[in-house]
This record gives sequence, C-alpha cells and structure tokens, in this order.
Amino acid sequence: MQQAKFVEGSTMRHILVMSGSGSIGLMALFVVDLIDMLFISMLGQVELAAAVGFAGTLMFFSTSVSIGTSIAMGALTSKAIGAKNFTQAREISGSVIVTAFFISVLFTGLMFAYIPELLSLIGAQGAAAERAEAYLQIILPSGPFLAVAMVAGAGLRSAGDAKRSMWATLSGGIVNAVLDPIFIFGFNWNVEGAALASVIARFAVLFFSLYPLIKHHDLVVLPNVSQWLAHNKAILKIAIPAIFTNTATPIANAIVTTSIAQFGEDFVAGYAVIGRLIPVCFALIFALSGAVGPILGQNLGAERLDRVKETLMNSLLVTAVYTVIVCFILYLVQDYIIQGFGLQGDATIIVQAFCTYVAISYVFNGAIFVANSSFNNLGKPLYSTVLSIGRATLGTLPFVYFGATWFGAVGVLYGQAIGTIVFGLLGLAVLQRHVSELISEAEKSKAMEVDLEEDLPPMCLNTQAFCSHDAVLIDDIAKQSNILDQEAQLSAEKR
Repeated sequence: MQQAKFVEGSTMRHILVMSGSGSIGLMALFVVDLIDMLFISMLGQVELAAAVGFAGTLMFFSTSVSIGTSIAMGALTSKAIGAKNFTQAREISGSVIVTAFFISVLFTGLMFAYIPELLSLIGAQGAAAERAEAYLQIILPSGPFLAVAMVAGAGLRSAGDAKRSMWATLSGGIVNAVLDPIFIFGFNWNVEGAALASVIARFAVLFFSLYPLIKHHDLVVLPNVSQWLAHNKAILKIAIPAIFTNTATPIANAIVTTSIAQFGEDFVAGYAVIGRLIPVCFALIFALSGAVGPILGQNLGAERLDRVKETLMNSLLVTAVYTVIVCFILYLVQDYIIQGFGLQGDATIIVQAFCTYVAISYVFNGAIFVANSSFNNLGKPLYSTVLSIGRATLGTLPFVYFGATWFGAVGVLYGQAIGTIVFGLLGLAVLQRHVSELISEAEKSKAMEVDLEEDLPPMCLNTQAFCSHDAVLIDDIAKQSNILDQEAQLSAEKR
C-alpha cells in the first residue's frame, strides 16, 4: 500500500533527501558524459570534441521532450497518492508511460530524418558535422526507451522512493563508464563507440526504473484504449506545456552554440566541455526540479498549502547556497579543468570566463527550475511554458547578439547569463503571486463553509439532535418489541 509520505515531517528534509539522492544518480550519468568528452579529447582531434558538442546540443532536444512527459507523471501520480487515490495513481501511471513512448517515437523519428539539416542549422560543418551525424544515428533510436525510463523514474519519486530512483540512473552511469573505454579505445570506435555505450546504458536505466515501479510499488496498470484516451486529456494538459517548457532550454543552447560557432571550432570545443561540466557541477539543481514536484503534488492533493509554500522557500534556499559553494570551487579548480581536457588557445578563454563570471548565474537558473516545477505541479503549466519560451527567445537572442557584438565568443556567455538573471527574477515574482492566490482561494473557501454553517436555520442546525432523538425512540420501540416477543415465547412454552 502506498503512503503519502511528503504530507508529514520536515519539508527541508524531504527536499534534501529527494534532491540529494536524485543528484547522485544524475551526477553519475553526467560524469560519464564528462569522461566521454575527456576520452574524445585524448584522441587529439578538435573536430571530434566539437562533434560531440554539436550532437549533444541536438540530443538535449530529445531528452527535454522526455522530461516533459515525466513531469506529467510526477504531477498526476503524486497528487493522486496525496489524495490517497491509489487506484487512480496506478491507472494514470500506465497511461503516461504509453503516451511518453509514442510522443518520443514521433519526435525522435522527425529528428532522425533531418539530422544533416539540424546540424547545419546550429553551425556544424565539415568533419565535425560528419562525426556528429554518425553519433546521432546510433543514439537517437534509443530515445523512446529513455523516455519510458525517465517517466518510470518520475513515478518512483512520486511514491517517495528516492533510493531506487537514484540507483536506476546510477546503474546507467556505471554501465556507461565501463563500456566507454572499451568501445572508444579498445575497439577504436571513437565517437561511435561513445554513442553505443550510451545506448546500452539507457536500457540499464530503463530496467532499473521500470521494474521496481511495477514489482515493488505496484504503480503501473497498462490501460485499454478507452482508458488511455480518457486519461490523455489530463496528461497532455501538463505534458504539452512541459515539453515546450523543457525544449526551450535546448533552443537557448542551440542559439548559444550557433553564436559561438561563428568564432571557430576551438571555441565550440571549449563550450562542449562547459556543456558537460554544467550538469555535473549543478546536478543537485537539476535533480531539485524533479524532487520538488512530488512533494508539492502530494501536499496539494492533501490541501496542505502551508507546506507547499514552505517547500518552495526551502527549495530556493537550497538552490542559492549550493550554487554559491559550487561556483567558489569552480573558480579555484578552473586551471585543472583546462589542463585535464588539454584545452588550448580560444578554448581556454571561454572556460575561464564561465568558471570566473558566468557560473554564478545558475542561482537564477535554479530559481527558474523551481518556479517551472511549481507551476507544473500547482495547476499552471502554461506559466512555465511562457516563462521558459520567453527566456529562450527574449531572454537569449538580444542578450547573446549584443554580447557577441561587443565581447566576441565570451560575450555570448555573458549575454546568456544576463538574460537568465532577468527571467529568474521574473519567475520568482510570478511564483510568489501564484502561491498567494492559491492561499487566498483556500481561505475564501473555508470562510464560505463557516458562513454556510452560520446561515443555516435552527432546525437545520438541530438536525443531528432530532436524528439522535429519533434514534432513541426507535431503539426503545425495538427493546419493547423484543420484550413482547420474549413474553410470547414463554407463554407458548408453558402451554
């Protein structure tokens, strides 16, 4: 039997446990991606490092679609669990899995058909474009299975099972770490070897997330067609805005990559290292966005809005403190990062700029993640869509353009950081207003209930007393009837 474990106890503890365990699993995967880049860099060909950077930008689109459907899983199942409607939670879980698979099949199929055009669109050329195309042709078909794995992981977090969710992603990282050197160096498969190792790792994540969701939590019931169609209205209401929300980030990254590409492959190679460095360093923030959702969902289902507000405040506090600590460490170790990846010339300049000035903007990036997770789980998914798309367009294009014009490739990062700060502050303002509205509506609802009780006439208020009096009369009549029956029975026996 499932339990709504997030409606009791310290919200800060729930946040730290869920995001901490989630970040360990995510960090394992991201560290492997970072090691991929390290291995590719060791081959001594800058075009290969640039190829992985270009491919990673496009892969981010596919992954972001899967994240969108996993948000629907977390929001709907956690709310059902919080309301103690476990049958509904199982039915919705199965429907989201089916929906996620089909959406990913459609999206990755379109991407696969237009790989060369997409690479050209983000500025990939020559040998870098060829190697990136080979990488994507291997890894893209596994997208639908990763989508199911991510949805299942969200289901585990909705049930409060942070440990199994962590081990699911951790298993993928272990598999990838073992296979990478074998495929890249042992078989001399280069970027193709890195892609194949990632595919096998994705299937490991799929098994270790879906199996416990079915066997341990009994949280999956595959729907028939009519049930699936009935559930899809609620699923797509969250999933579609969430997909747009999450694809906004890779759109912004694609804009940044394209802007940097015009300054040469060395800058792209340096930015590729940054792209692998960011999720490793800020894994807790990425995990936090997934961890906060179930906590908010369960408390919303249980109508504990005080705990909803407390969860949001604690999430923002964790984001700020963690980011400051990580940025300080990045500043101290930036030279070791540059030496470890063998970066030279322009590649070193862009990495230094990120570690020294740009990384601190992730305080506001984290605020956007928390705000989006809150909107998705508190009934306003369109808010997160508008916020993310606005950040990816108005918060990126003009800032990146002027940054590149004034400061070159490094200015692209500066511009992106400023746009993030602006939309981070905007997201916080909208979030505060939305939570205040939720609390106000709840207070009005309670006030109306009190007013109705006060306005009831005396007869209605004394209904319970009348019912109690009637119950006593009925009980007395029953007792008298029993006495008469007993007397009749004794009389019959005497005769």
